[in-house]
Amino acid sequence: MKYYSYENFKNDVNILISQLKNSNIEAIIAIARGGLTLSHSVAEGLKIRDVQSIRTELYDSTCKRSNISIFGKCELKPYKRVLVLDDIADSGETLQTIMSNLKKDFPHIEFISATLFYKKTSIYKPNIWINEAKEWIDFFWESDYK
Repeated sequence: MKYYSYENFKNDVNILISQLKNSNIEAIIAIARGGLTLSHSVAEGLKIRDVQSIRTELYDSTCKRSNISIFGKCELKPYKRVLVLDDIADSGETLQTIMSNLKKDFPHIEFISATLFYKKTSIYKPNIWINEAKEWIDFFWESDYK
C-alpha cells in the first residue's frame, strides 16, 4: 500500500492544471467520491464554476463489487468540452461506464478524462493521467481524517 499525501496531491494537481489550462474546458464532472477533492482543486485552478458530480459504487473498502452502481445525472447541454475527473483508473470499469454513458447522453460534447493514477491493467485509459499505480493507493483524504 502506498500513502498519497497532501503534498503529493498539491504537486500533481498543479501539473494537471498546467496541462489543462489552454484546453477550453467549460465544466467539470467529479466521479464521487474519489474525484471530488480533485475536481474542487482543479476547478479552482482553472477558474471553472460548474462542477457537477456522478456518484458510483464499485468498491466497499478494498473489496470490489460484482457490478457498478451509478447515481445522478448532469446538466451539460450548453457545453462543448467537459472534463471528467476521478482519483484513479484502477480496474477502469467506473471510468469506462461513466464515459460511455456520458457520450451516449451528450453526443455533441467532447469529454476529456483525467486521473491522478492509472493502472496499466485498467480496461480504460484516461486521456490524461499523472502517476502509474503499481499498488493500492491510500489517499490522504481516505486516511488522514479517521
